[in-house]
Amino acid sequence: MSLSLDPTQLDRYSRHIIMDEVGPEGQQALLDAAVLVVGAGGLGAPVIQYLAAAGVGELGIADDDEVELSNLQRQIIHGDDDVGRPKVESAADFVADLNPDVTVRTHEVRVEPDNVEELIADYDFVVDATDNFRTRYLVNDACTLSGTPFSHGAIYKFEGQVTTFTTEGPCYRCLFPEAPPEGMVADCATTGVLGVLPGTVGCIQATETVKHLLGAGEVLDGRMVFYDAMDMSFEEVEFRPNPDCPVCGDDPIDSVAQVEYAEESCPVNAD
Repeated sequence: MSLSLDPTQLDRYSRHIIMDEVGPEGQQALLDAAVLVVGAGGLGAPVIQYLAAAGVGELGIADDDEVELSNLQRQIIHGDDDVGRPKVESAADFVADLNPDVTVRTHEVRVEPDNVEELIADYDFVVDATDNFRTRYLVNDACTLSGTPFSHGAIYKFEGQVTTFTTEGPCYRCLFPEAPPEGMVADCATTGVLGVLPGTVGCIQATETVKHLLGAGEVLDGRMVFYDAMDMSFEEVEFRPNPDCPVCGDDPIDSVAQVEYAEESCPVNAD
C-alpha cells in the first residue's frame, strides 16, 4: 500500500492515525475503499455521514426517492431546502460540505434484479439501509452470489436489528428464508418510528463497515444484534449457515434471475 496522506489529511484524520488499530495505513485503506449505501433515508443518513467523516474515499449512494418534509424528523443529512430534491443529490451535497476527500457516485435508481449486479460490482462493501423486504432480499442475494460483504440494518417503531454478512458465514436467507406475508409488518409511514432510532442502528452499520475495511475487530458475522430503545437493551442472537440455503448453501442458484422478487415472499425458484 502506498501512503499518500497530505498534511491536511494528517490533521483531519489525526484521531484515527494515532490509534494503533488504525494508523496511517488504516486511514489510507479507508481512503482507497469504495462502499455502496443502498438507501439514503433514515438508516442511510447516519451511515453516509459517518463513512464520509471517516474518510471512506468513494461512496456510492443508490436511491430513487425525493426528500419529503416528513423525512426530516430522522433523515439527518437532508434539510428544509432539500424538500423535493432527489435524495442522492441532497446526500452528495452533504458529503461534499463535510469532506472533500470523498468522491460520491450517485445512482438515482430503484434497485432491481436487472441492475443490482452492475451496481455492486465496483464496490468493496455494501450497506443495506433499505426499508422493504424486496430490496433486502435482492441485496442479500446479489451480494452473496458475488462474494461482496455487506451490512444489514432494519428498524421498527422503537426497535432495530443489525448484522453483517461476509463470504465466510451465513446469509440473510439462512435466518429469514422468505419475507413475511404482505401486511404482517407495517412500514414507518403506517406505524411511525422514533426519530433517533435509525441514528443508533445506522451508526452500528457504519462501525461494522469501517471495521471490515480496516480488518480490525470482530464483525457481526453469524450474529444479529437486536436493539430496544424503550428498554435501552441489546440482545444478541447467533445463527449458522443453512446447508440447504438456496443462495449460500451446498447447491446455490446461479443468479438473481432465478428469484421472484415480489414484496410478499421473495421466494427462490428451485427449478
